[in-house]
Amino acid sequence: MWVISRSQCEAGNPFAGVSRSHSVLSELKIAMNLGSALTYAGRVLPGATWRALGAPARGPVHLVIAMADHFEPAIVPGAGRERALRSEQERRLEWWTREYPKVADRWRDHDGRPFVHTYFYPAEQHDEGLVEALAGHCHAGWGETEIHLHHGIPHPDTASNTRSVLTEFRDELVRYRCLAYDDGSLQPRYAFVHGNFALANSAGGKDCGVDSEMQILAETGCYADFTLPTSPLHPAQTAKINSIYECTLPLDRAAPHRQGIGLSVGRPPQVFPVVIQGPLVADLQRWRRERRIVLDNGAVTRNSPMSLHRLAVWKQARIRVEGRPDWLFIKLHCHGMDPTQTDAVIGDGFRSFLSGLVGGAADRQETLHFVTARELTNIVLAACDGREGNPDDFRDYRFKLFRNLAISTVEAASEATLKE
Repeated sequence: MWVISRSQCEAGNPFAGVSRSHSVLSELKIAMNLGSALTYAGRVLPGATWRALGAPARGPVHLVIAMADHFEPAIVPGAGRERALRSEQERRLEWWTREYPKVADRWRDHDGRPFVHTYFYPAEQHDEGLVEALAGHCHAGWGETEIHLHHGIPHPDTASNTRSVLTEFRDELVRYRCLAYDDGSLQPRYAFVHGNFALANSAGGKDCGVDSEMQILAETGCYADFTLPTSPLHPAQTAKINSIYECTLPLDRAAPHRQGIGLSVGRPPQVFPVVIQGPLVADLQRWRRERRIVLDNGAVTRNSPMSLHRLAVWKQARIRVEGRPDWLFIKLHCHGMDPTQTDAVIGDGFRSFLSGLVGGAADRQETLHFVTARELTNIVLAACDGREGNPDDFRDYRFKLFRNLAISTVEAASEATLKE
């Protein structure tokens, strides 16, 4: 979430003095002049404000909520590329896997499921011992592990190296019975988040360097990208917001996700990975009260914790499959391993939100479904196929977990990918 004062807007520069309340922004350090800031405003503000001005979601609604955790045990806040000692990473992960179930277990969704995270683990930082521990946490019912990637820092990456890093980490995750397979094939499939938001070289060559990245993702088994929206003022932010869609530009071009067609009932996607965005909406109530522009991008941080007020804003994004208005999808994101964000993701603020979310759902006419990125994608695909009723019935609709297969079957799948 980020804010701009009204006085600055009236002075002709709506982005002068932006309050950098989003923690990721400090990592990006992108120097944007007035011209590029105004370009961002023209790209995002009309749609974000128009969506906020629409009629609130009324009547019974299913809320399908996923937390995309940019899960980086090595993170050192404010230190750029510096990484924490291996012992500190191990300590952080051990604490999380011990404490998170204690905190989250009390509050369950309509289907009896706890609020889980999808742990997008950085491929370039993978550590077998840490990945194995995280896999055990997930296999116990507390989420799923998917693929995150920071690259092109400080120099542009290459297509061949990107493919190599992705496939190596993908295959390691399969050995720990993570990731998914498609009906009729044991080829590994995965969800993805790009580090620093620069998906498919969409940040002008910074933090990526690979124009054909989306094609590489498709060829290595990625079924959905969960990168967007970006942090404030980021050049990789698309004009298309609050959407679930497939790309309409060639995947071997830079930033093919800048154009796409929204998914709808009766028209399953033909191009993968599909793009599943989180909310990017103007918070008009705070805008009026604080006399400043406030945009909510679904980031859960110390300065922007989850709240029932923000829930109403996220619902206002109305992210859905066209033709299924009673299924709303809310993809949030956080940095669970950032020690400065503890309260927002596991502390008192988090508990207070879960208590109000679950306890007041009936009064708000909401049916809650806490899902992983994979489950959210499956529910989206079920909606495209015209399925109705309880979204819970479609958590495993197409992409199914390796961990539910016999160990021998998973080992055979892993060996097959190594021979490719």
